[in-house]
This record gives sequence, C-alpha cells and structure tokens, in this order.
Amino acid sequence: MCGIAGIISSHPKESDLRKMLKKQAHRGPDHTGTFIDKDFAALGHNRLAIIDLSSDANQPFTDTFERYQLTFNGEIYNFKELREELKDSYHFKTTSDTEVLLAAYIKWGKKCLDRFNGMFAFAIWDTKEKILFAARDRFGVKPFYYTKENKSLYFSSEIKALGSVLNRVKPNEKVWANYFTYGSYGMPDETFFKEVNQLPGGHLLTFSTGQLRLEKWYNFEERIAKINSDYSFEEAKEIYLKLLKDSIALRFRADVPLGFNISGGVDSSLLLALVNQFEDKKMINAYTFYTGDERYDELPWVEKMIATTKNPLNKVKFTAKEVEKSAELIAELQDEPFGGMPTLAYSKIFEQAQKDGVKVLLDGQGMDEQWAGYDYYLPGADSQTNIQGVGKKSPFRPDVLTEELRSLAEKPSYPEPFDNELQNKQYRDLFYTKIPRALRFNDRISMAYSTELREPFLDHRLVEFAFAQPAEFKIHKGVQKFMLREILKPLVPENISFAPKRPLQTPQREWLGEDLKEWVEFQLKSLKNSKNSDWFDFQEIAKEWNSYLEGNQDSSFHIWQWVNAALVLNKQ
Repeated sequence: MCGIAGIISSHPKESDLRKMLKKQAHRGPDHTGTFIDKDFAALGHNRLAIIDLSSDANQPFTDTFERYQLTFNGEIYNFKELREELKDSYHFKTTSDTEVLLAAYIKWGKKCLDRFNGMFAFAIWDTKEKILFAARDRFGVKPFYYTKENKSLYFSSEIKALGSVLNRVKPNEKVWANYFTYGSYGMPDETFFKEVNQLPGGHLLTFSTGQLRLEKWYNFEERIAKINSDYSFEEAKEIYLKLLKDSIALRFRADVPLGFNISGGVDSSLLLALVNQFEDKKMINAYTFYTGDERYDELPWVEKMIATTKNPLNKVKFTAKEVEKSAELIAELQDEPFGGMPTLAYSKIFEQAQKDGVKVLLDGQGMDEQWAGYDYYLPGADSQTNIQGVGKKSPFRPDVLTEELRSLAEKPSYPEPFDNELQNKQYRDLFYTKIPRALRFNDRISMAYSTELREPFLDHRLVEFAFAQPAEFKIHKGVQKFMLREILKPLVPENISFAPKRPLQTPQREWLGEDLKEWVEFQLKSLKNSKNSDWFDFQEIAKEWNSYLEGNQDSSFHIWQWVNAALVLNKQ
C-alpha cells in the first residue's frame, strides 16, 4: 500500500510534486521517490514495502529500456502466476508485483487489467509517446483523485495532496447538500470538493497534449450475464468455497507480518475459520474492538469463535474519552465525511497493529453486498434505504439547511441494470453506496498507521459468482447470507454460524448525548463560526439538538453529520 502523485504539464514543478508527496507521506514511510520528464511530466511515490523489501523495487519504477515510468498503489495478488507467463518476454530484475504490473502493461497494453487479481491505482508515463495511462481496480479499493487545470493534469492518492498545490479546492455544495438531505457520499466520479474528481472503480484514464479520456474497462453486468446460475445449492457452495480459499491464499502473499480483523459476525468468523486451515498461518494475530457496552459489543461472539481456533486475540477497547482526539486525527486524514464512532473505533485496531509490527491486516468487507446481508434486502423492505439500524424514522434533517443549500439537493438515482429488485439493490451497494464509502473510510484509516488492508471477500471472482446466484441461495426463509452460514456451519459451533447481524457496534447515540455532550456543542459552535455557516439554520439545529437531549434518539446520524461537517470543513 502506498501513495501516488503526478503532474502532467508543460511546466511540472518538482517542488509542487514534493509538496503533494509530503501531504500523504503517512501512506508510505519506507521510501519517497520522484521522476521528472522535463517540460512534460513529474511522477512521485510514497512506498510502504510489502513484497520485495529491497530498494530495487522502489518507485517510480522503470523498465529495462527506461521508456515507461510507473507509480503504483496496491497489490497484484496473482503476480507470481503472471510473472510465469511473462518470463520469456521480459527480463525481471526484482521479485516485486510492481515489476510484473509494468511488464504486463508492456506486453498486453490496457488488456493487462483483465488479468489482474488485486487492488490497485496506478499511473504509467510513456516517455516516448508522452502519454499517461492510469487505472483503478474493479471496485475502487485503492483511491485515485485528479484535477484537470487548463491543459495540465494533477493526480494523487488523497485530496489533501491536490489541495497543497491547487488553491481552488473548494467545497462542492451540491454533494454536501445531498449528504445532509439523503445521506449520499457522492457518485463514483465525485468528491465533496469542486473540480476534484475521482477515477471510478473499474475505469482507466489516458492524458496526452491536454486531452483527458476516461474509459470503463470492467463491465460487471456483462460478466454476470456469462455466469452459470443453474447450479444446485451444493454445487454452488462447493464452487464458492474453492474460490474463497484461493482468494485467501493469494492475499497471504507478503514479506511482512500479517494479522486479521474479526467481529462477531458470520463474515469474519468464516475468514478466521478458513485462515486456520492454512497450516503456516495458524495462530496469526486477530484484532477486534469493543467499548465495554454489552448492548453493542460483539466481543462475546468473538471470544466464542476464538475459543474454537485458539488464535491470539488482541482486544482493543475504545472509550468515549478517546473520541475527541481520534476524531480530529481521522477527519484530517479522511478529507471528506466519514462514518461515526465505529470508524474511529476501527482505526484503533490499526494503531495497535502498527505498534505490534503487523503491516498487513485482512478483514471481511464485502460479504453483505454479495450475499444480501443487510435488513433492507429482505422482501418488502424499503427499496430506497441503505442505512442500517435507524428504524422507520428518517435519519436526515434537511430542515436545518438554508433554503439556498437545500435547493441544490437532488435525490441520487442509481442504474438498475438487472431484472429484479434484489440484484439492483446489491449493484447499487457495490458500486454507488456501501462499498465505495466503506473502502474510502478503510483506506484512509489503514494508511493513517502505515498498514495495508486486504479484503479477500472482494475478490472479483467471488463477488461475481455470488451475485449471479438465485435469491433463495442468499435469503432462505428469512435467513440472510444463507449459503455463507451453511459453509460456516461445519467449521464452528452452530450458535456462531447463525449469529444475528448487529446494525450498531458502538454506543454512539448515548455518547453523543451524554459523555460527549460538551464536545458536540463545541463542534456545533465551530460550525456556526465556519466559512460555511451560511449553509445552516442554527435555530433549527438547536431545536433538533435539544430534542435529541430530551431523548428523541431513534437515530444519531444527523447529529454526527453536523459534527463531521465541522471537523472536515474546518480542516480545509
């Protein structure tokens, strides 16, 4: 996991490139490198060394003839297999996946993307043709932000890097309005800041002589249409389990210590059970967070699971007293609004892993979306919602916005490429809502502590196969993620395989109104004194806050939105 940055311009300043790299230095503390093609391009890299720890694999990385320069963030998990294919046509000088990526591009061009199993955001500068080629992985695990300014292109792994050299990174009021009104975090190409775009997952970009072109390289819909969905339940279960084991095995490839995150749910319990089927990976460190509040903690389920495998368990406690300091740090690193207390608690796992010398963590992101695990996937549920644990009342309070900002809000509309509601909800969550924002939160958190996060359940082969299966394999007699539970059942005690999903993992509602009451009021005051105070009707905010303090706490999401806005906007 690393940071990438670049300037494609007739006058690229190395000083600007170094400013960008400094802003995201936490992403790669092991080496900082630059390449300058005078009057054309400047590429930079922050390295976190995971595979081939030698200096030979430092970046920007060039080929034998020094025509191409690569800056790459992520991992190509199947690099060993690709290297074997490429060894007769390319002379390798390292054992890194970085060099395999570049060799694959030289041989296959943009078609190399279809061959990669991994998470990646990279840019390749062709010093001969003066063309930039950049791409992002299928689901957008790794970030790629860019700004086109006249005939120049700036790109980086984090928005703050762009902001360090561009004076016009201002809030995108429409995206903020949609966030407050509908809970949207923007479309796949948007950010919360004007003229800062993100390359959507599964897309590539080329830039030459001031011309920018985007292209979708991963067509999920077409791939789903080609997958056999006529297997019996047992056949599908066997195929999926085989793919799952292979995905985990690929993500064990590293030259540094590994660990994994575990909650009390089915997903991470399955990950733990399968990890321990690899003889050389038994007893690796497991990490979980808890708050000490039994209404929300999943620790009892975690301990039951760990009792069957005997893995060392690192229990990381997160308390209300830590929120203020943690929120300030995470807001600065996230650049945009982020999930509430669970995101802060989750970040403490990575802090502990860093202290333990663990550089790679695996977790269970992605199962709910492919196997229909959220409550709103159930038949008859509201087809418009995508927020868990808020009851029937809306978690949003658009009345606190001024009429001017509220008028900018436009309810997001998502494609529905499939002929049934369930798959369209899953598609929305995979590419527009749940997964994009979770991946953004997780990338910034892991990078805050210079650790790499891998998501074996987001292997595209798994997602595609599960998505294509019949609805009854996903939800059976009201039981969600049914096939997953059936896979897990013989591996653990049954009370774990059918553990209920908890929509809330922290006492955020209680903390905001009690332990953190003064802190919330301080943030609301800072919002009132901010440059964006004209977005809000503070009399309405005061009314809603008083109602919350009086016990109207069906949801705390609106309170967190205002606190979050104060934290993020005051960092700009």
